[in-house]
Amino acid sequence: MREALDTLIAQMVDKGIFFEEACQEFERRFLKRVLENHRGNLTHAARSLGIHRNTLMRKLAALRKSERPRRRRPVIN
Repeated sequence: MREALDTLIAQMVDKGIFFEEACQEFERRFLKRVLENHRGNLTHAARSLGIHRNTLMRKLAALRKSERPRRRRPVIN
């Protein structure tokens, strides 16, 4: 697994992906997989992650918020 992760990191660095974007994408996919493994049960997922359920909910809300396309303000002439 370590070699696969090293390869992935090298590809991300070569493509110029920013650190924050890489961390956010990792967290999004990791949490999604854990939730799938627990059939969407937040309490069980949080317990397996070693975090409080409220913390998991805040993380999910923040990830959803960052996924939304940002609206442009209308230009008033």
